[in-house]
This record gives sequence, C-alpha cells and structure tokens, in this order.
Amino acid sequence: MMIVKRYVLLVLLMMPFIAGAQELYVFSEPASNMPARSASFKLTARYPDSKYNDYFKQRYNPEVMMGLSKNWMLHVGAGISDYYSSKVRFESMKMYLKWRFLSNDEVHKHFRMAAFLEAAWSRNEFLYDEFSLDGDLSGFSTGIIATRLVNRMAVSGTFGFMKGITPTEIHHNMADHHPLNMWNYSLSAGYLVLPKEYNSYKQTNLNVYLELLGSQGAGHAHHYIDIAPAVQLIFNSTTKLNLGARFQLAGNMTRVGERTYQVSLEHTILNAFAKKNIKPQL
Repeated sequence: MMIVKRYVLLVLLMMPFIAGAQELYVFSEPASNMPARSASFKLTARYPDSKYNDYFKQRYNPEVMMGLSKNWMLHVGAGISDYYSSKVRFESMKMYLKWRFLSNDEVHKHFRMAAFLEAAWSRNEFLYDEFSLDGDLSGFSTGIIATRLVNRMAVSGTFGFMKGITPTEIHHNMADHHPLNMWNYSLSAGYLVLPKEYNSYKQTNLNVYLELLGSQGAGHAHHYIDIAPAVQLIFNSTTKLNLGARFQLAGNMTRVGERTYQVSLEHTILNAFAKKNIKPQL
C-alpha cells in the first residue's frame, strides 16, 4: 500500500510535465511554468555559422531554474563563449522571471498567459546588429506570452521589447548604426509524437517543434526572421534532451550566425523545495 501511495504521489507531481510536454519549446518559453517547488539544471550549447566568421564559434549557457509557485518561475544563468574573443571565456550573467497571470484549464486542453522580465550583464562590447541577453550585451527585456494546448498540439506566441545598454561614451555612436532597442516575437508549435498512450511516467516522450523567431529594430530598418525546427526526448519525465537548429529566412542584420545549431540537456528535481511538516511539541 505504501508503494502504491508513493507511485501515485510521484505521478501527481509529474503531471505538469506529462500533460504539457509538447509545449516545452526549445527556442522559446511557454506561458506555463515548471512544477511548483521544483528545480531544474540546464546546459545549452550553441554553434553559429556565419558568413562574417570563417572559424568555429561556440557558446555555453548553464542555467538554474526554480518553480517558486504555480504562478512564478525564476531562471538564473551565465554565458561562456568565444563569440567576442579569441578563446572561450566567462562573459555574462542573467536573470529571468515569469508570472503566469491567466490559466483556463480543461481536460486535455488549456489556455494560459504570462508576463516576463529578463535582465542581463555582459562584459562584451557591441559588435553585431543582432543581440540577445544570453551573453551579447547588457540590457533588459519584457513581454507577454500566450499558449494554447489542445490534445497533442500546443501553439504559443510571444511579443516583447528588449533594450541594450552600452557604456555612455560609445552609446550615441553605436545607436546611430545599430538598433539598441528591439521588438522581438515568436510563434511556436509543438506536437507530441510518442507515447501514443501514457501507461507510466517512465515512458520516453518524443516531441517535435517548429518555431518562427523574429526581431525588428525599434527606429531602425534592421530585422530578421528565422525558422527553427527541433526534436525533444524526455526520459522518466524529468530529463530533457533537445536538438535544434535555426535558419534565417530573411533579414538584413549583421549576426554572429545566420544559422545556429543548438543542443541542450536539462534535469528537473521535483518537489525540491517541499514544505517540511513540523510536528507541534506537546
């Protein structure tokens, strides 16, 4: 009986992963959060390919993610790369906070909305038109996410504003030639391929994704739009392996890579911050 109770409890804790596996996007965030009081450890590797660089480039982003509650989620991460140097070096720190403010849940379907705020510090100097808060530039971003899941398909859209911050002495010169303020957007779709039916949380999930990722300079004509296919495997409902790539469809920005190949591995510890039952002393 005790074994059965433990199994049921484990399945209940994993239900947020099992029910919404197809919205664990590889290149963007959904409106849903990770399970409350859980912790995840993630390492992302990116390998860009660009006409502006004829040598191998690499970036690694270790990240810790915490489900503070069912509505709040926090990421803390760092950047390590040779994008702006001759060797791999530590380059940045960032924090990402997401608040899920709307959740309309039904059986095998839901609609959710969330707001996010991201801030980053980077040691790198402005070089490309495109930049992110994963190591390219100091700055902040904020925006809205909406996600709709129906059965095996999940579709999500994001719209946000990002502002780059540079040292005062170079700000004006760079702002004339590079967009420091960006409008970012994405449209993502995910489909659960396997398993056809859930019998155990130990079953391996196979999800496929297709995302459109775009950016437009505010007050500038600089822009790009990428298409990003990806495959995801989830083992024991707690470990995710992501394989993806993004390819530029159109754009006129100078970028560290018009094509970028990405691999990430993430492990989640459920109930990592469980409340302890304190027995009153008599």
